[in-house]
Amino acid sequence: MRKNNIKGAVFDMDGLLFDTEKLFLKFWREASEFYGYPMKKETVLEIRSLSRKYSVPYLKSIFGEDFPFDEVRAKRMELMNSYIDENGFEVKKGVYELLSYLRENNIKRAVATATGRDRAEKYLEKARILEYFDSVICGDMVKNGKPEPDMYLTAVNELGLLPCECTAFEDSPNGIKSAYSAGCKVIMIPDLTQPDDQIKPLLSAVYENLEKAIDFFKE
Repeated sequence: MRKNNIKGAVFDMDGLLFDTEKLFLKFWREASEFYGYPMKKETVLEIRSLSRKYSVPYLKSIFGEDFPFDEVRAKRMELMNSYIDENGFEVKKGVYELLSYLRENNIKRAVATATGRDRAEKYLEKARILEYFDSVICGDMVKNGKPEPDMYLTAVNELGLLPCECTAFEDSPNGIKSAYSAGCKVIMIPDLTQPDDQIKPLLSAVYENLEKAIDFFKE
């Protein structure tokens, strides 16, 4: 019997389906350093899944109004794309098992990622999992990105469901806030950070990996 009458599951992508957040961390720092702005690890962690609306003023509050956000971001993308083209990326543990389980049990599936559509679909195809999803919602398809609820509300609507009928899988605080404010039941699969006292009350469950999260859907 299906737990909590869940009918849909919405997934973040980077750091959740793919082990790419460590690459964001590496190349944000390298790109920022390239332009003369040494960036701490903690600063990069704060902007994970954060929309441009919030990330630009956040970084300028640290580095000053002259911080060349667009140039640094473009450099980060150049470095990261070059690395992935040469080396690929790792798929997170349990991705195929969980997606297969959800499909076999008629639980609808969507992606909600801050990543642009072209790159998102390219990565999903590269990992051979695009076919598992009924819908892919990307950062360039909504007015307000994470941590606002727009992305998850759009994904849930695309599935033809209510937020309370859906789980949301996230690894970062900004994504968790987005999914929770949309009304989804949020499951955290920690990647670069563990849930803290601010995040824990927003979570329905925490699992070590996606395969273990299958338990959430079972009695």
